[in-house]
Amino acid sequence: MKKLKGCLYSASESNTKLPDLGPDLIMSEILPRLPAKCVGRAKKVCKEWLSCISSKEFVMMHCRHMCKGSRQKILSIGQESCFISSTGVDLVDEKTMITLPFHVRPSDVWILSSLNGLLCVCLHNTFEMLIWNPLIRSCINISDSKSYGFFKIYSDAVGLYIDSSNDYRVLHIKRGRFTVDVMAYSRRTSHWKRIPFLQKRHYHTNGYVWSGGGDFL
Repeated sequence: MKKLKGCLYSASESNTKLPDLGPDLIMSEILPRLPAKCVGRAKKVCKEWLSCISSKEFVMMHCRHMCKGSRQKILSIGQESCFISSTGVDLVDEKTMITLPFHVRPSDVWILSSLNGLLCVCLHNTFEMLIWNPLIRSCINISDSKSYGFFKIYSDAVGLYIDSSNDYRVLHIKRGRFTVDVMAYSRRTSHWKRIPFLQKRHYHTNGYVWSGGGDFL
C-alpha cells in the first residue's frame, strides 16, 4: 500500500505513469481503499480519474472501505475547535484539527444524522441544513429559497438513507399544527421532493415524539 501511495504522489506531481495494473483493478480494488487525502490527490492524475472518483458509485465503495475496523474516525466538536481522530487504540492520541467549511463556531453546529462518513448538520444561527463530509472537507447546503431544508429542533426529525438506486438521500419530517410535511433530498439531483408519509391524522399531534435523528436503511 505504501508503494502504491508513492506511485500516486509521483504520478500527480511529476506526470510519471503508474504500473500497468489495468484501470478496472485500480478503480475498483485499489483507490477505494486509500485514505481520503490520497484519493483527493489521485483526482489530479488525469480527467478520467477525476470523473471516476467523483462518481456516486466510487463514493459508496470508498465509504464502505473506510467504515471497516481501524479506518473509522471520531469527530470531536468543542466550543471553539473541531478534531478528527482514529479509533485504533495506538492512535487514540493522534488528532487532526479541521477548519469548518461554514462560518459559525463549532459549538453552533448540530449533528442531525450520519451515514457512511456523511453528516447531515444544522447551523444554529440560521437553521440551514447541510451535508458535510469532514474527511474530505466537502459541504453542500441543502436549504433553498422555498424554505426546504430548514430544521426546527422541537418538531422536526432528520435521517440519512440510501435508496434502491444507490442515491444518498436526506429524509426531513416536519410537523406543524395538525399537519406532517415529509420531504426527501436527493444528493444525485440536488433537489427536494415531497413524499407521502404518515397520513393518519393522529400522527400529527403532540402525542407522538419524533426521534432527534438517525439512519434509515
